Amino acid sequence: MLGGYMGKIGVIDLTDKTVKIESICEDFAKKYLGGKGYALALLYEYLKEYESKGNAAKDLNPLGPENVLIFATGPGTGIPGFPSPGRYHVMALRSPLTGSIGSANSGGEWGAFLKFAGFDALVIKGASKEPVYISIVDGTIGIHDACSLWGKTTFDTDNLLRKEVEGKNVSVACIGPAGENLVPMAVIVNDLHRAAGRTGLGAVMGSKKLKAIVVSGSAKVPVANETEFREASKEAYEKERNNSVTSSGLPTYGTAILINVINNAGMLPYKNWQLGYNSEADKISGETIAKEYLIKKRPCWGCNIACGRVTSVKSGPYEISVTEGPEYESVWALGNSTGVMDITAVIKANHLCDELGLDPISTGSTIAAAMELREKGLIKDEDLQGMPLSFGNAAALVESIWRIAHKDGFGKFMALGSRRLCEIFGAPELSMSVKGLEMPAYDPRGAKGIGLNYATANRGGCHVTGYTISPEILGIPSKVDPLTVEGKAQWVKTFQDFASVVNSTVNCLFTTFAIGAPDYAKLLSAVIGMQLSEDDVMKIGERIYNLERFIMSKYGFTEKDDTLPPRLISEPMPEGPVKGQTVDLETMKKDYYSLRGWVNGVPTLAKLKELEIEL
Repeated sequence: MLGGYMGKIGVIDLTDKTVKIESICEDFAKKYLGGKGYALALLYEYLKEYESKGNAAKDLNPLGPENVLIFATGPGTGIPGFPSPGRYHVMALRSPLTGSIGSANSGGEWGAFLKFAGFDALVIKGASKEPVYISIVDGTIGIHDACSLWGKTTFDTDNLLRKEVEGKNVSVACIGPAGENLVPMAVIVNDLHRAAGRTGLGAVMGSKKLKAIVVSGSAKVPVANETEFREASKEAYEKERNNSVTSSGLPTYGTAILINVINNAGMLPYKNWQLGYNSEADKISGETIAKEYLIKKRPCWGCNIACGRVTSVKSGPYEISVTEGPEYESVWALGNSTGVMDITAVIKANHLCDELGLDPISTGSTIAAAMELREKGLIKDEDLQGMPLSFGNAAALVESIWRIAHKDGFGKFMALGSRRLCEIFGAPELSMSVKGLEMPAYDPRGAKGIGLNYATANRGGCHVTGYTISPEILGIPSKVDPLTVEGKAQWVKTFQDFASVVNSTVNCLFTTFAIGAPDYAKLLSAVIGMQLSEDDVMKIGERIYNLERFIMSKYGFTEKDDTLPPRLISEPMPEGPVKGQTVDLETMKKDYYSLRGWVNGVPTLAKLKELEIEL
């Protein structure tokens, strides 16, 4: 067996409560690594099986038993010395929020501990009639009654299940009320405050009546060449120590260090993207959090960057003794986008998202969209039943979280996500989303490459698919002009392909501030035991990205879906450092499709053959 893998996949059918253990396919591992890539390869096999029965892919119900959910680690997960090795990737054939492939990623301990329990991946099929949870303990998989857990928060579920399992390295991944109520913005929470947070995969778990998966084990992940690995690891860690972002910025201030950086660049979306600069942004910055609310840092398993924040609000209406976060995206979505500059309210809102199982990006963005709809008179006061939903209202922000998770009152509309909310109230253009997924905290009118990435990101409005903020704003690996469209197609393609690799190894994308494809090639060659060059690694990433796009085409996604909200294309930034800017998307898309070898946003058969994707 190749190094870096435990060699086993657990296949669990919740309809008939059966468990099968299958071996890792070495061919898939060599072509797709693990994590996102391996999960995609498996999902495509299940989709072909679904179609072979006379079904059309576009008719597959994201919340039906036919949807398949896969939790996957990679060859870099759970290995001490492999940079930031504590993550897992989770995917589904379809997302209930976007209708595209479901895809999310999380840190903490759960991914590493799944491997210690003896498995590289779990495949969840079918649906149970009654609530259940799954245990994976030292190579044994069990399915258990979870009726007593149904209705409980993620925190209560985690605490209760930890007491049920006696063993080493116990970790729980679960859903809260939002997932149970099939809210399409629901997340899967592990280790209390880490979450596989995008595309609504918590709702997929809820539809299967799967409350939680608890893992425990003490096995060691094999490494093919220990001597070569130690050398590659030493080189990678030295680069991280010499990089200001990974050695100082993130450890000291967490991801929220970006609040002031992006605001000063004029591209921190404010009040549902109406503006890109907020003179009060420092009130919710990473520096402010570190100075007034930080208790300590909490790293993911095996990570030396330690960007995680443990925080506390000592007094006031949003007092909370201990919590984690909020991270940059949560601070922005729940704070700046809604106009709420009270950081204590933002911390509380983020805590509730973790407790109830909601994606802070989509949730905050949807609340902000509702606030603008009300500001424009499209939502009436009688619709809100007394909730003062207006920009800057901290109480309304916090109340909205609970209402969304429980689909209570006006929350039943916000629980649909911003795209459906805005369609219902007659202004679809006010949903700041791509392919139904709400965009993160970078207004592309101030950095054109991230706009192209948003538009072409397979899972929708996603920054980590291709984080061109790195060269455009941070100057890593080199500084490029954020306001030009020239050369951005190549930057986006390169970043998207490399991110696909990192999500398949599975490691933290923050490592890419310091180490690149040549470093990953060295690390993987030593761990797996097969020689990989930089070109080999990048081809694997390109293969993964194209397979994902091909599967999407079966659901009906084409070039028309590779777009941005009209505000970013036709409304010049009204003020701030990038005043007057819009996004010339079509010029960049033309270059991008040419580089990709795509026609109408879909890979050609020649491109798929070139990448050895078997149809």
